[in-house]
Amino acid sequence: MHTIIHPFKATAHSRLNVVSGDFRNPHYDCAQQADAMKVVVYVPGVEASGVEITLRGPDLVVTARKSHFVRVNWSALHLEGAQRDYQLSLRVGNGFDHDAMSAEIADGVLTVTLPRKATGSLAHRRVA
Repeated sequence: MHTIIHPFKATAHSRLNVVSGDFRNPHYDCAQQADAMKVVVYVPGVEASGVEITLRGPDLVVTARKSHFVRVNWSALHLEGAQRDYQLSLRVGNGFDHDAMSAEIADGVLTVTLPRKATGSLAHRRVA
């Protein structure tokens, strides 16, 4: 009996979590609030010292590196994909105050808060 095995071809429907050979794309949630945008990024195995947040124009780039250590009894188990660091790039726009951005990490959950820029006009306020 003959068996034909076709090579895997990525289709438009396949979701691969790989951004490049060194990083993988973490899961994240965005929440719009009245005065800010909150981005929650799930980066298990990352400590605060391994997080780098940069703003490049309208893009928010979060790079989270795990603390890698080699065990004495190390052997390859095809875990290379699970041990990759994380990188997330989001287009957030120019309507945020980048200097007032805040971030905190706890138990592998990184929360980034981007406050909106204050508008100079009073047209948006209601007068009672």
